[in-house]
Amino acid sequence: MLLIGYCLVLLACFYLLAVVCEEFFVESLDVIIDRLKLSPDVAGATFMAVGSSAPELFTSLIAVLRPGGHADVGAGAIVGSAIFNILVIIGGSALFKRAVLTWQPVVRDSLFHFLSIVLLLFSFWDGVVQWYEVLSFLTLYGVYIFAVTRWKRWFPYKQSEDPLDVVDAQVQKNFLARSSRLVLSYIIPDVKKDKTKYLYTFFMAIMAIAGLSYALVESAIGIGEVLQISPAIIALTVLAAGTSIPDLLSSIIVAKKGRGDMAVSNAIGSNIFDILFGLGVPWAVVLLASGGVPIQVSTENLLSSIFLLFATVVSVFFVLFLRNWTLGKRAGWILIGLYVLYLGYTVSLVV
Repeated sequence: MLLIGYCLVLLACFYLLAVVCEEFFVESLDVIIDRLKLSPDVAGATFMAVGSSAPELFTSLIAVLRPGGHADVGAGAIVGSAIFNILVIIGGSALFKRAVLTWQPVVRDSLFHFLSIVLLLFSFWDGVVQWYEVLSFLTLYGVYIFAVTRWKRWFPYKQSEDPLDVVDAQVQKNFLARSSRLVLSYIIPDVKKDKTKYLYTFFMAIMAIAGLSYALVESAIGIGEVLQISPAIIALTVLAAGTSIPDLLSSIIVAKKGRGDMAVSNAIGSNIFDILFGLGVPWAVVLLASGGVPIQVSTENLLSSIFLLFATVVSVFFVLFLRNWTLGKRAGWILIGLYVLYLGYTVSLVV
């Protein structure tokens, strides 16, 4: 009975997180971007990255701040989400429409994704996260933002679509979604109706996301205790997929419209943000609060997934290179199949 309760809480949190992020948090970020007059590239790599990856970021933050040493839950959610993004989001998008990708941004994002995974491997190798490792995460993310702003000058290419349009790729609202939005609007102001309250909406949405992320982490730990398995396994599979569903739906919608570049960039860009910022910031907060005491991370169930992520990223890049940067249905089915195998492997760790 307790297990059913934890599962219901988990499902409710996934749904409410998607509604809060899409209907309130991202909308407030859109207003902030307009007020700051940011270029689409910079906005996409910063504010919109925060908007699409807020669940992973706050799950990581709550997990690492929670007493009892559960930093592996946040790390597991981010590593699992990265694998989901590469295999399921890119693969799922390819199933709906064949895409010819622009190689310049794919090379840029793949390069930084590769470097971020290498940093992650070095940080997790000894199970201890040091201050200089955290600094390297945040520094590399700063370099990535700089590269995003300059890449088109260094390697000119035609960009036919605005990265910010991804926030407009919304799923048709059903009765439950409309009802949830109506109820939440009594707590969080709707900037579509009153843009002057965008800062209040921004902070209230953050509070809601933080609260829901806390419930997610507690539910994952609870499920792990009931089933007597590591919460990191739950994070690598259930939490990772649940927090990435909104990205999957928006990527499929833009892929159907023939914007394959956007779907791939959304998947890889989210991974770069999740690893470098989503882990770097929570770790930095903990290190500052503890006076620089290294963070202990149980990597028993994480290292193999990181190696698999590394191999997957390299393989996908070379497949795209050899196929002249095209992505079709066959590649999509292969990627989906690889994710099913990954789930089977992860489950086998606890059987």
